[in-house]
Amino acid sequence: MTRFDAEAAPVDEDPGDGSPGPRTLTLEAREVPLGGVRAMSVHRFLPQRDLPLVGAWCFLDRFGPQRTRMRVEPHPHIGLQTVTWPLAGEVHHRDTLGSDVVIERGALNIMTSGAGIAHSEYSVGDEPIPLDALQLWVALPEGRRHGAAAFERHDDLPVLAFGAGAEATVVVGSLGGTRSPATMHTPIVGAEIRMPAGSTVDLPLDPAWEHALVPVFGSIRVETDDADDAGADAVAPGALVYLGDRRGGVRLAAGDEDTTVFLLGGEPFGDEIVMWWNFVGRSHDEIEVARDAWEAASDRFGHVVGHGDERIPAPPLPHVRLTPRRRRV
Repeated sequence: MTRFDAEAAPVDEDPGDGSPGPRTLTLEAREVPLGGVRAMSVHRFLPQRDLPLVGAWCFLDRFGPQRTRMRVEPHPHIGLQTVTWPLAGEVHHRDTLGSDVVIERGALNIMTSGAGIAHSEYSVGDEPIPLDALQLWVALPEGRRHGAAAFERHDDLPVLAFGAGAEATVVVGSLGGTRSPATMHTPIVGAEIRMPAGSTVDLPLDPAWEHALVPVFGSIRVETDDADDAGADAVAPGALVYLGDRRGGVRLAAGDEDTTVFLLGGEPFGDEIVMWWNFVGRSHDEIEVARDAWEAASDRFGHVVGHGDERIPAPPLPHVRLTPRRRRV
């Protein structure tokens, strides 16, 4: 897993009571050329060098918008849920549970690895197509990460209306009393917010959780009660706005075009995690055991339906022991 730099611009002052209080940080994504079997590039928003998680969210890539032929061959996961949220194009998902589905705009794929699963992802058709999607991972808590694998697809997700044409699709978790049917294992929210040009939304937040916003289309200005934030600049796609915790809400102001922004948040995750390649664990030894099992074609991960012997080999482990990702903001 690639660590990368980010520019962090603190906005909020320390409240003076010895605790950090709410902070607004703007963190730039980094373009990562995947190449090889994927033959595409992504913008990576999480993990950041200074911010490994937001709630239980531990990974966020945007692949696209681009015209490409996507061929991600069978590869393994442990200790996480994958949340795939398409923006354009169709993605064919197959896994070792026998799932064989095509997802498109408005549909949610959520795969729970538990102790081990493998899957593949192909764009539909043999030619390059317009493709754009968010790929997110959620770290599983101790009580679920050693369990059985699972897969869900949801085509009918609840919508929270804000008025004046602004609304949010609640992809996972809950927002403003509206709850997604997707099975999650920590207190969490993931929601796509759509706003007409020039509109504002008073976005409710759980003050016990931490949150972040990722502009997807158009620019967004985040207005808080913090004095230093009064003249906050608009944020365009390519950045993540970390809001911290202790916020009961923020006001979002769209620019001069229709705007879409993705909200992610949740209860601060209680464990330090070790992330490497496609694995989320708690120690170097645990990651090493999973890697060896994949390379040995162990029954731990099974066989992806519709595939032969093709698979993505695991990269070599680094020559130093993997350590937990610790936040520095």
